[in-house]
Amino acid sequence: MSQSIVVIAEHAEGQARPITYELAAFARTLQKEMPSPDIKIVIIGDAVDSVAQAIARRTGLNVFAIRVPDLAGYNAEVYKNVLTDVLTDWRPSHVCAAHSTQGLDFAPGLAVRLGAACVTGVEAIVKQDDRICFRRAVYGGKIMADVHANSPMVLLSVLPGCFAPDPRDAASPGSVKQWTMESAPERSFSRGIIRKDANASAVTEADVIVAAGRGIGDRDHLDLIYRLAALFPKSAVAGSRIVCDNGWLDYAQQIGVTGCTVSPNLYIACGISGAIQHVSGMRGSGFIVSINTDSKAAIFNVSDVCIVEDLVTFIPILIETHEKRCEASGMNP
Repeated sequence: MSQSIVVIAEHAEGQARPITYELAAFARTLQKEMPSPDIKIVIIGDAVDSVAQAIARRTGLNVFAIRVPDLAGYNAEVYKNVLTDVLTDWRPSHVCAAHSTQGLDFAPGLAVRLGAACVTGVEAIVKQDDRICFRRAVYGGKIMADVHANSPMVLLSVLPGCFAPDPRDAASPGSVKQWTMESAPERSFSRGIIRKDANASAVTEADVIVAAGRGIGDRDHLDLIYRLAALFPKSAVAGSRIVCDNGWLDYAQQIGVTGCTVSPNLYIACGISGAIQHVSGMRGSGFIVSINTDSKAAIFNVSDVCIVEDLVTFIPILIETHEKRCEASGMNP
């Protein structure tokens, strides 16, 4: 068993997904705790050469592009077949996948095939008694557990938003090695892609998130949330579980243990009480502003700015003030 790290890249429509670069950052963090490990990135698909080159250029890591003829998109059956063969040959100590619908689809089954331990929802790497442990939330986010895998190989699913990638290309690109493997799916196939609302798909990539909770009071007040979000470039609207359960927002916009984990530069919580299940999904945000009528709301414990006010009153005043200042300075609101 070699002390090496393998990252499974996620990609779609000719581009690497942002989580791929977060996984590379995770691997580099893990690398510092190990004795001179090697890092490899694996990407699987029919036409992935250009994506592999982009990943190598951005990360500076060596990328192995495995061409599977006719594999236009993701297929769990093919991924498990290909990765079982590759990883059985390489025998790395750590395999990193995204804690995403895709990663959670193939990772547990792959771990079983490899006889590897599997730790899901990893948020941090910690050292305890000279042992590497992986921190993850348990009991609905109420407790953080540090898990040590007593296994020669461990497969990890890493939560999006927990490890910031380098925003620039590496000083020197990594190499790209290519080969072809045959693996036709026998039991499953893709029927196509259903595209969600742009706001839903943008949540995990937004620089600014404006989130609505039960405290907005009425579905009609979502208009205020969207208007506030519109003040910021590269912003998205999200919500707590109750808002999504009520059908006011799509589940793809839900933040928390059972939704997305995000780390935007700015997170504005509107009418959100601050249950641990929600906070677990946004505590990595760069700056948190909360608006709530309850001065003792738990969300204020993790907020940088706390505004005790009715959001129905406060947000229109904030928007109006912003527009007036833009007009006075000759800027577009």
